[in-house]
Amino acid sequence: MSKSSKSEIEFNEVTSKLPKSLHTFIVKQPYSEYTHQNQAVWRYVMRLNIDYLKDVAHKSYLKGLDLTGILIDEIPMMEGMNRILKDIGWAAVAVDGFIPPNAFMEFQAHNVLVISSEIRTIDHIGYTPAPDIIHEAAGHAPIIANPEYSEYLRRFGELGSKAISSPEDDKIYHAIRELSILKENPNSSQKDILLATKKVEDIQNNMTELSEMAKIRNLHWWSVEYGLIGDINNPKIYGAGLLSSIDESKECLSPEIKKIPYTIEAADTSFDITATQPHLFVTPSFSHLSYVLEKFANKMSVRTGGLSSVNKLINSKKLGTIQLSTGIQISSVFERVISYDNNPIYIQSSHKTSLSDQNKELIGHGINYHKDGFGSPIGKLEGINIAIEDMSPTDLEAYGIVEGKFVELRFEGGVCVKGKIITGKRDIQGKIQLISFSNCTVNYNSEILFNPDWGTYDMAVGKNVVSVFAGPADDNSFENTRKKPNTTSAPINYSEEELELHTLYGEVRSIRDSKVCEILKIEPIYNNIKLNFPDEWLILLEIYEILFHQNLDLKDKVLVSLLELQKNEKYSNLITNGLRLIK
Repeated sequence: MSKSSKSEIEFNEVTSKLPKSLHTFIVKQPYSEYTHQNQAVWRYVMRLNIDYLKDVAHKSYLKGLDLTGILIDEIPMMEGMNRILKDIGWAAVAVDGFIPPNAFMEFQAHNVLVISSEIRTIDHIGYTPAPDIIHEAAGHAPIIANPEYSEYLRRFGELGSKAISSPEDDKIYHAIRELSILKENPNSSQKDILLATKKVEDIQNNMTELSEMAKIRNLHWWSVEYGLIGDINNPKIYGAGLLSSIDESKECLSPEIKKIPYTIEAADTSFDITATQPHLFVTPSFSHLSYVLEKFANKMSVRTGGLSSVNKLINSKKLGTIQLSTGIQISSVFERVISYDNNPIYIQSSHKTSLSDQNKELIGHGINYHKDGFGSPIGKLEGINIAIEDMSPTDLEAYGIVEGKFVELRFEGGVCVKGKIITGKRDIQGKIQLISFSNCTVNYNSEILFNPDWGTYDMAVGKNVVSVFAGPADDNSFENTRKKPNTTSAPINYSEEELELHTLYGEVRSIRDSKVCEILKIEPIYNNIKLNFPDEWLILLEIYEILFHQNLDLKDKVLVSLLELQKNEKYSNLITNGLRLIK
């Protein structure tokens, strides 16, 4: 499906607060491009799921369908959903397939549900390898109406958007995105699908240590996507992947699928997106999800800081933020850290850098000013017990750290800053965060880290690194921090015959909506299907549904056709389930 201009997208009071960097992923829902067959697929899946899930899904599910504007008989329009979602403090945006994990999490942190604008084809009606509107809207949306779960999702998004990834995470994301697009498009060649599948398998088999992002994605998979809740011996379904899959929603509760109590160990349990899961995790309650999330968060770099966290950020080769004990936040792509006694004593970036406090950029310290990078010592001064940030005005005077004076600051570990102090910046409590020098030299032992010819030297003040996280501190500091994936969902090219079939689906829908059984219209449609589309089981089900309460020979003919198709293993369960719904 082609994507419409972003200028046509309606922003509301929730989505208007999204960082501009996320706008690059938002597309206009191509509602007019959904075929009548697409609408029939939605209706079939929704009717079947609701009929089954009313007994096995968490109690929030059915209630949530009403609260989030999800209709059974037609694909929801994003604008309509948003008018209803705002009452529970959420919104929805359309995107093109899988988006990068950090971006997905950041949308969630802003109470925005990401919904793929695509819909599965009839060939993947039971399970889709790609995210689609059935999975996102009918799977995710209903459960967010539960306030406790909604808050869990928001907190998960906040933490997930800060998780540090690895280059391997990027590789697996792009490979899975490519595979899902190929699998869902009926125009794709089997050769391309096999090559893409092998690429995913090769990357998965060669993954080394799991990154923070990989671990939090595992937690997301085993809860938000494929989670069970309640008694481990008789759980209910709440994960969107299960709620939106006809096949997996039934398989998941069978004894063959191992049920494991949901703990922090789920973070280390990887999954295969291309296969049915051999085990699932069961949480006793939604509050337990938040408990596990907090336990995991306490191990994340955003809370632990320190040398290992800085190294994770450097290895990610991505934009991230290092926060010092004074609260000053340095956002850049870092490539070097000097350490001493297992602590960082100097951080270095040669990329554009912004400095912030409490996630707001410091005036005059954006990427245009620090366009060539930033470096700063961290720690205490050599031989002095009190750190600069803890010094009183008297202490600063005693050590010569005052404006207008030339000073030599020797830090523990060997970094030395020599220069004339121009000025300093303090936070609202008066704690000094930044000292600027002229005619400044910075060296580490015999290595020159900053030369006076380079201009003013700005030194961040902090005795240690308290937090490290992915992305900028201030979302507005950097432009184009989010890049669209190289691959996009290709439009499906329909043949003349397929377009004719879609028209027939539309005619059947019009007859059903009119609530008048017009036999003179239905019979030629049936004959056309029998002659030209003999394997088209879904439209036959829709015709049989219209005729079901009529005592007509045509009804019997349609049933005979369905029973004949039912002998084909490919359609057997689909037709059996459809007939059960009608009866």
